[in-house]
Amino acid sequence: MYAIIATGGKQYKVAEGDIIKVEKLNAEEGSEVSFDVVAVNTDKDVLCGDACKSASVKATVLGEGKGKKVVVYKYKRKTGYHKKQGHRQPFTQVKIEAINA
Repeated sequence: MYAIIATGGKQYKVAEGDIIKVEKLNAEEGSEVSFDVVAVNTDKDVLCGDACKSASVKATVLGEGKGKKVVVYKYKRKTGYHKKQGHRQPFTQVKIEAINA
């Protein structure tokens, strides 16, 4: 069984036991969080829309961190304009504990 959850403006396909990195959440390490469910695929059928309103996904926060550095380089020709900037996106790592369909 797997579910599709929505968090941080993105959707993730998850199953029980998966460890995923999502956009930074305001939750402490070791705490439990719940995610909105977009669709659930059970062994028998697929639930989506109003049918999966009661479904939920429980996860445990493992930690926080920053992703790989992305270099942003701005350049305009003939003017001598150069600007180099780096960015590291913060994330929260969670482990999917249970999918309640």
